[in-house]
Amino acid sequence: MSEDIKKTIEELRSQLNDYAYHYYVLDEPVISDVQYDKLYQQLLELEKNYPEFISSDSPTQRVGDKPLDGFKQIKHEAPMLSLGNVFTETELIEFDNRLMDLVQVGEIEYSAEPKLDGLAVSIVYEKGKLKQAATRGDGNVGEDITANVKTIKAIPLLLRGNNIPDKLEVRGEVIMTRSGFNEYNRQAELLGEKTFANPRNAAAGSLRQLDPRKTAKRPLMFYAYSLGVVSQELNFESHIETLEWVKSLGIPVNNLNQTVMSAKGCQQFYQMVGEKRPSLNYDIDGVVYKVNNLQLQKKLGFVTKSPRWATAHKFPAEEATTVIENIEVQVGRTGSITPVARLQPVVVGGVTVTNATLHNEDEIRRKDVRVGDTVFVRRAGDVIPEVVKVVLQKRPENSQPFIMPIHCPVCETLLVKLEGEAVLRCPAGLYCDAQRKEAIKHFASRKALDIEGLGDKLVELMVDEGLIKTPADLFHLNQQDLINLERMAEKSANNLLQSIESSKHTQLDKFIYALGIREVGEATAMTLANQLKSVEAIEDSTAEQLEELPDIGPIVAKRIRQFFADKHNLKVIQQLLDADITWDKIETPTADSQPLLGKTIVLTGSLSQFTRATAKAKLIKLGAKVAGSVSKNTDILVAGENAGSKLTKAEKLGVEVRDEDWLLGL
Repeated sequence: MSEDIKKTIEELRSQLNDYAYHYYVLDEPVISDVQYDKLYQQLLELEKNYPEFISSDSPTQRVGDKPLDGFKQIKHEAPMLSLGNVFTETELIEFDNRLMDLVQVGEIEYSAEPKLDGLAVSIVYEKGKLKQAATRGDGNVGEDITANVKTIKAIPLLLRGNNIPDKLEVRGEVIMTRSGFNEYNRQAELLGEKTFANPRNAAAGSLRQLDPRKTAKRPLMFYAYSLGVVSQELNFESHIETLEWVKSLGIPVNNLNQTVMSAKGCQQFYQMVGEKRPSLNYDIDGVVYKVNNLQLQKKLGFVTKSPRWATAHKFPAEEATTVIENIEVQVGRTGSITPVARLQPVVVGGVTVTNATLHNEDEIRRKDVRVGDTVFVRRAGDVIPEVVKVVLQKRPENSQPFIMPIHCPVCETLLVKLEGEAVLRCPAGLYCDAQRKEAIKHFASRKALDIEGLGDKLVELMVDEGLIKTPADLFHLNQQDLINLERMAEKSANNLLQSIESSKHTQLDKFIYALGIREVGEATAMTLANQLKSVEAIEDSTAEQLEELPDIGPIVAKRIRQFFADKHNLKVIQQLLDADITWDKIETPTADSQPLLGKTIVLTGSLSQFTRATAKAKLIKLGAKVAGSVSKNTDILVAGENAGSKLTKAEKLGVEVRDEDWLLGL
């Protein structure tokens, strides 16, 4: 029996490692994320029950249990050298000519690679297993980041193939993808946590995180670019062959790498990568050329701290200095207040920059940015330019700290900042000019008042023409107002007016959802409607009373209080009610109308006949509490297509499992 279990665990482990190789190295996924997660959970469960069969190369062993006390120092067996730079085509030609003179050849073949903007690391494998990882440090001594590197899914814990050297050091760059960086910052902002300034800082900060469990949540990637110490002769003739072999071991290598001939080929590669740069999902700050022939590399040798046979061709400077002429604040579509520096024009990364974000009030204070300051400005790829730091030595004597406004610069509403958030916000979502287009689009959307024929472009046109300022103005439009609009015929105008009139009779939960309160989705709106039964009752509820309602936590409660505390929002709500918007009275539910009262239900998998929000709303209306994870307190699991780990856990715990048809029939 135990041998069968051991074999199953080994097969699962091998499968998952193979799937990771196809996903990260070959960029050819062979199964869906859901299928991978299901197999991973099976392996996790088996290893939990049979810990004697756990091995260090298992995908489940990537994250350590305890934070580190600090980073140990590691001395590199061979120094991790830096590269020399060229900045122009002329300098590139001089570099190429110099090498040709030294080795007495007519033309040199180069390996050309993107210069990734991340953190250089060394990873040591012993007998194919990941043994140690370290930062570059000063080139001779780095920091032991083994626990953190093991959490990066792109880096194999066990190498593939046969005849692997007893000791193999792989060097490369850890980066955070742009998409991962943007999503991480978005989630961090929602949770009131610290955001990162750029992907490079995010990657470096993640690797220097003492708690590997936190590193594991960061979207990090790795690309190998060379070998360090190897315990045996490899018999490769070229650098590009070496990288292909590294890739065959299961370690990612950048897919833009290629060989080119002479300075002309290098320059063409530089231009090609430069054109691709804005569309790449990671930051680069140039390209790297390496003599491809390994014998020529050995012949050329090194100069001080750099290899003579390689150089980095940098893109135009990503940082420049300029002067802040003014600081203004902008109001985003969700009410976020962002300070913006107006700059003396300066060329950064080949683009003339006149504005740079200062992110938020905390960042202004941390960097102590003031009008009149000389500052470094950074622009990475297509990222919005930002102020990096102040040159204090050039600060004017009469400079004064910048003070953020307390009122919205657009509508004069008192700004608010919730505890734990870095961003000031204007709460007047229904009233503020800066937010009105998005507020009205949301109000008219299908899940809200469902005003047929009122699309986004028409909303934007009516706002631009001054016909509507708040959602309430929709109910005072007439035929002549609409006919005067471009491409609006009499029939279309009448159809829209009829749709607006029909929308007046709605449901309380749809009305609440239509108001666009932050964090209040369909399910929360349903809870507020069913529990409090009127807009007035919601307005009169304290944050503590709101928190007592099902599935409403302190953050959502504060958002609701913040919205209803604003006089402008209350004014618009009253205007909507005066426009005869109505809904049926909500009756106190009976046992017959709430057959799921007291039941805790979890949703999982893909639903074809519901959105996740509408399914949750229906369950809440029927009296259920909808939870996010399966536990011993779960009564029913509703499983759609491709249900994963939640289904596995429910079956193990003996939880009743139902399908979507059951939910549809309730």
